[in-house]
Amino acid sequence: MHLILSSVAIQLLCGITVLFLRRNSRFTSGVGAAGPIVACVIGLIPALKTLSGIANNPIHASWNMPLGTISLGLDGLSALFLLPILGLGALSAIYGIGYLRPYREHKSLNTSWFLFNTLGASMAMVVLARSVLLFLLAWEVMSLSSFFLVAFEREKKEAREASWVYLIATHLGTSFLLAMFLLLGQNSNELDFGQLGGLTPGLAGLCFILAVVGFGTKAGILPFHVWLPEAHPAAPTHVSALMSGVMIKTGIYGILRTLSFLGPPPPWWGFTLIGIGLISGVVGVLFALAQRDLKRMLAYSSVENIGIIVTGIGVGLLGISIGSPALAALGFAGSLLHVVNHAMFKGLLFMGAGSVAHGTHTRKIDHLGGLIKRMPWTATAFLVGAIAISGLPPLNGFVSEFLIYIGAFKGAASIGNGSSIALLAVIAGLALIGGLATACFTRAFGIVFLGEPRSEHPKHAHESGQDILFPMILLAGGCFAVGLSGFGIIRASASALAGIIQPIANNGLDPAAIRAEIFFAADSLRSFTYGALAILGLIALIALLRKRLLSGRIIRQAGTWDCGYIQPTSRMQYTASSFAQPIIDLFNVFQHERKRFKPPQGYFPATAFFETKTLDTSQEGIYRPIFEMVGRTLSKLKVMQHGRIQLYVLYIVLTLIVLLFWKLR
Repeated sequence: MHLILSSVAIQLLCGITVLFLRRNSRFTSGVGAAGPIVACVIGLIPALKTLSGIANNPIHASWNMPLGTISLGLDGLSALFLLPILGLGALSAIYGIGYLRPYREHKSLNTSWFLFNTLGASMAMVVLARSVLLFLLAWEVMSLSSFFLVAFEREKKEAREASWVYLIATHLGTSFLLAMFLLLGQNSNELDFGQLGGLTPGLAGLCFILAVVGFGTKAGILPFHVWLPEAHPAAPTHVSALMSGVMIKTGIYGILRTLSFLGPPPPWWGFTLIGIGLISGVVGVLFALAQRDLKRMLAYSSVENIGIIVTGIGVGLLGISIGSPALAALGFAGSLLHVVNHAMFKGLLFMGAGSVAHGTHTRKIDHLGGLIKRMPWTATAFLVGAIAISGLPPLNGFVSEFLIYIGAFKGAASIGNGSSIALLAVIAGLALIGGLATACFTRAFGIVFLGEPRSEHPKHAHESGQDILFPMILLAGGCFAVGLSGFGIIRASASALAGIIQPIANNGLDPAAIRAEIFFAADSLRSFTYGALAILGLIALIALLRKRLLSGRIIRQAGTWDCGYIQPTSRMQYTASSFAQPIIDLFNVFQHERKRFKPPQGYFPATAFFETKTLDTSQEGIYRPIFEMVGRTLSKLKVMQHGRIQLYVLYIVLTLIVLLFWKLR
């Protein structure tokens, strides 16, 4: 415990130190990035030891706050979430050195690095806290620090609006968490995690709903996701990578931790999470497919992957409720591994998007093209991330999704009644999500990196520097390493996963049965891995053979047959919108699309255009009407604002009199 607390203290110390440095931006970035890097080196040691089975003594200390103590602990669940918090935090800090370099001349980076370190430290404290007040304090610090980081470019209107949308959303979610913790602690004098629970089934179900809404708002499940596509594009890229890859996972951590307080789950909890997860996955990737901004597309893709994680948790809960070790073990194991895998490939993709924006000064997909020739390292790394996020072998996204697949297959084959229908829906839903994700990232990679430049932006693009490319290369290598050695990692982590799942299952499952199911999945995955290795070897052999056959021969380049077009231009290429339009039209029941169309008229038309805009149905159909109604209602209270101090004092006096009578009645 002392090592992990030292890593938190180092981040805070580096962050505070940065505030007092002079405006030497190079030194400021070095000190600011040193905090997450050193914290990663120190903090991963106790996290890995805990996952290997070495227990840590919790820390308890009194403080002057009521209803609890300072209580900290490190178990398997906390250690698993610390891996992406520390690992991606360090890589994002290295990336941030290069990404923030253009801002050195006209912005002070001291506050940004202070907030970045505070965000990393607060996320670690969220998963280490074992008392409600300390948890909520760390949760609030995490929310506020990320709010100010989103508003880094506050001179831009979209950054200011995005930060306020995020702040409102996160505090609405926190209000549900306050109600949940009050219900959980009603039978206890102290709000420490070890004393929560003991609720009736009805209250436990209510707390489950409050947890899904409160923590789900942070995680970005539908329909509480509306802040993600606003905040992620507005934030600096290294912050977007950390928020999407790690911070939203604290919502998943909160749901899993809360489940250990609520007792045995009824089947409807599992059905609820399966439904929420599948809807979030399908709708999230459909919205991603319709986006024209590269970072906004990745933000909606995070909704999709959170949906996959929540679906796995739902499968696991269903397995606990019906007593199926296979469902419980493989559902939870798949979702937990996807937490780590998603941090890797989503961090990589956001960094790739930032590298594209750094080299071209635009994130508009339709304004790009041909970047593979000008930014080959970025293109290769982005391609690795695109394959991984599509759940294709042999990369890491396939490994975690495979566990959920095989668990659903085993459950559907052995369980009757409505549970098998839900599991068949999981199989079909994951297949649909995977297919749509493949189309989405084929579109993104093809339009951005292949073909010819569609505007002036990519014509003058340049490759990013080493401090931007280095984290991307490491993450791409990690995606390959986990994908190719997935079966070995799963076998080695079987005991750790069983130790994490058992408390969530309230000790209702035998750890040996959980390990046996995980071993079975690892053995099944081995054949896929060997097949993928054989295909990769064959591709490498063909490439070497081609190189050998062409050696010594003169290779000439010439234009291909132009199909009768004498002067083809880049405007004749497929756009991102035209690529996605057939799929979007097929699923238009989930989306609200506006179209503007002026057809060409005459032999020599002067103007003609076709424009589409896909609107977020949750934002337009739920939140905008509600907030407009609230705004209209509150605007009627403006009559009370006269600008006279005497009247405001009178309001205060009247309020005090009313409260006094209320107290004395």
